[in-house]
Amino acid sequence: MWLSIWGLIWAVFGTAVFALVGRPGWAAACGVLLLIVTADLVMIVRHLHQGPHYQPGRDVPPYQPPDDDGPRYPRLSQRGPSCPRPPRHRHP
Repeated sequence: MWLSIWGLIWAVFGTAVFALVGRPGWAAACGVLLLIVTADLVMIVRHLHQGPHYQPGRDVPPYQPPDDDGPRYPRLSQRGPSCPRPPRHRHP
């Protein structure tokens, strides 16, 4: 948020200075940058107001559903002969 405010200040300053000096191209570029920074700041403030528990909607799941292929890595109880258990260390 602070970086957007800093960009907003510099874009306003650049637009004003370049307009006063007689550089309309640079003033227009800073004006476009001012619009972009303002839109970015509006989105940041909007997301801050929504809070940390925002969910996009009922039709968008919060994570990718798992595949139907089963678990990606076998559990310890499902290991076959190719994945033997490590040897146990026995104390004397």
